[in-house]
Order: sequence, then C-alpha cells, then structure tokens
Amino acid sequence: MIHKAAEVLSVNRLGEDIFELRLLSPAAKEATPGQFVMLFPDSPAYLLGRPVSICEALPEKEELRFIFRRVGFGTAAFSRLSPGTELFLTGPLGNGFPLKEARGKVFILGGGIGIPPLFGLGKELKKDDSLSLNFILGYRSKAEGLFLSEDFSSLGDCRLTTDDGSEGFPGTVTDCIRSLDIIPDIIFSCGPLPMLRAVKQYAAEHGVKAYLSLEEKMACGVGACLGCVVKTTGTDPHSGVHNARVCAEGPVFDSEMVVL
Repeated sequence: MIHKAAEVLSVNRLGEDIFELRLLSPAAKEATPGQFVMLFPDSPAYLLGRPVSICEALPEKEELRFIFRRVGFGTAAFSRLSPGTELFLTGPLGNGFPLKEARGKVFILGGGIGIPPLFGLGKELKKDDSLSLNFILGYRSKAEGLFLSEDFSSLGDCRLTTDDGSEGFPGTVTDCIRSLDIIPDIIFSCGPLPMLRAVKQYAAEHGVKAYLSLEEKMACGVGACLGCVVKTTGTDPHSGVHNARVCAEGPVFDSEMVVL
C-alpha cells in the first residue's frame, strides 16, 4: 500500500458527469482487478479521501486509470484537475476479484459507475484462452454516454442494456441475462445495490457461483471507522457479529456470504 502524491496525466470527460482520470503512481505495480484507492481532494476543508475503483492498472507505465461520476465536492475537484498537478493517493486497497475461480463461460455484469472496475478484470481474464468472456453492461441511456463500451467489446462478447431502451437491450442487466439461452459457469459483477441483489438471486436460482463488488460510502478505506459495514451470513471471528467491512474484507464478496 502506498500513501503519497500521484501526478495527474490527464482528465477527460466521457459523458454526462462521467470523467476519466489517469495518474502516474507506483501503486499501479501492486494493483489487482477489483481493488480501489482513496483519492484526497486538494483542500484543507476536506480531510477525508474519496474511494474510487481502479478501472485499469498499467504497471509497466506506473499508470492508473479511473472512471468516475461527478456527484459532490470531491469528485468535482477531481474533474477540474490539470495535467502535471498532484493529489494524494492511498492504495491499492481492499480485496479484488478471485481470478483463479474463473472457469468456462464467464459472465461479467456491470451497471452504471460499477462498470469501470470490471474492465481491468476483463483484461486480465482475456489472457486465459480457455475462458469464454461475456459482458453485459447496463446504462441509463445512450444520451448519458456508453462509456467504456468499445473497450469491453475488444475483450469478448459484449451486450449493452439501457433503462430507456435507447441502445441495446431495453431493460436491466439481469433482464438481459435471463433472456439468453446460456447459463454461465461463474459471474463477476459490480453495480448499484438493486442490480447486485438481482444478480445474487439469479445466481442462487441457477446454482452459479457469483462474486459481487459492493459500493459503499467510506471514511477511512482501511477498516478503522466501520463506516462501510455490510451484513453477512457468517460470523466475524473477532467481533462475533454478522458484519464485514467493505473496504477491508471486500469490496468483492462471494454472493452467498452477504445479505443484500
């Protein structure tokens, strides 16, 4: 884990309030798909970092790529960064996707701003020729931007869904997978809670192993503040309660282990 300044390489707008940020940081050498970092706005008024999932790590260039939605002060500050400036970064943090569990027909399901961390996963799994990669990506609408859709199309079979039917399959990611005459061997997913709930249900119905990356608000990112606790089916060995910290034990969980 690294806590030091990272250099801004570029900031680009990809859609309505969707931005791409590229940073130069040695943390890229340590990152694995599904992990995140805490980025700190350059303002004395805001002491806490903002958790941002890693979209792609390029270790040979020491470069990290992020795709984020501008929703508040912190992300607005990141969207205004200029190349050559610096901001502090802590990471990589959390436990990513279990790559060794991938087998056969792999379905990777993403929704909204949960799509970006799945790109690094897809790139890594693409190296294994024995795997059949299938992506289903859910967006609000074509007008708001189909960010990363072309990137994913270069990795495998990629289907798009939109809530308003303006592009691809009309409906949700889970509506789309239910319409297919294919049962996956394993599912990796990241997105809003209602979507993950539906993915968990689908996996249970079909006896498919699924790993879900959860999105939660975080204050520290290292498990100290207990601000990102999620209910679990198992008991924590230290506290004796049915809880886990998304930042420390997650953000990726076996779908059978979390209560959504």
